[in-house]
Amino acid sequence: MLEFVILFVVLTLALYGYLHIARKKQILDLPNHRSSHQQITIRGGGIVVPMALLIFWSVYQQYHFFVLGTLLISGISFIDDIKPLPSRVRLLIHFLAVSLLFFQLDLWEYQWFVLPVAFVLVIGWINAMNFMDGINGITVAYALVTAGTLWFINRYQTAFINNELLEYTLIALVVFSMFNFRKRALCFAGDIGSVSIAFVLSFLLISLIITTGQVGYLGFLLIYAIDSVGTIIERLIKRENIFEPHRLHFYQRLANDRKIPHLIISSGYAILQLAINVLVIFWAETSVFQWIILLLLITLSILYVISKQILFKIL
Repeated sequence: MLEFVILFVVLTLALYGYLHIARKKQILDLPNHRSSHQQITIRGGGIVVPMALLIFWSVYQQYHFFVLGTLLISGISFIDDIKPLPSRVRLLIHFLAVSLLFFQLDLWEYQWFVLPVAFVLVIGWINAMNFMDGINGITVAYALVTAGTLWFINRYQTAFINNELLEYTLIALVVFSMFNFRKRALCFAGDIGSVSIAFVLSFLLISLIITTGQVGYLGFLLIYAIDSVGTIIERLIKRENIFEPHRLHFYQRLANDRKIPHLIISSGYAILQLAINVLVIFWAETSVFQWIILLLLITLSILYVISKQILFKIL
């Protein structure tokens, strides 16, 4: 327990220190017509996540390639927070980092088609997490639900990872939430936060899937996946450039068009995903697990389209 108290204090002080430096160095998120916020806010507060991973590694000396991949992808993301980089540079580093993650998990030993599918899914998830990080509290609340669920499974059902890795991650998320889950956030996650969180969750979730052989645990990412993919499909139908910034995600429309407070939306996303996670855990040991997840995906996707059409006339 003392170890975690010390970690909490260290990360909190480190984040306060980062805010001081970032304010001086002008590492800021400036509002524009694509933003869902009105105030100039420090970006990069999610730096506490790779910091926690580095501290974990220094204490436990485990998961070397995964930690290296985390530092690599976090580093390039932080540089991008300070000065935007060409997309090809970011994609190359993402590819290298994900390769290290897969090497840590021994995915190279599986059938040939597993790797390309895994690359597409993980890099897609990292970008989705980044795009979904648009209002106060949404990323950290969602990540806390996902990491907390994985901690519960690891602690009480199926051990698939060193539990301290999960606890270090959760403490980092709690620290960041104190600065971000606010009506007026003290800082945003930045690319370093959203990307590193997505990377860590990918490692944890794939570890669980490998240990249990249950792909249905991907249901832990269902809400973000539906909003991300659904918005891409909507933009393709409208013949829009899907790589340009926008405010068309469901959560963005709720915040900007319906003027619903950010923290209510963020809490709603987290609570809905938590409810799904409970169902996933409940059905995980049954023979119909994969079918239940597929049914959930179809049902929620239909509800997503209907809700978006009724509220915003998207088509």
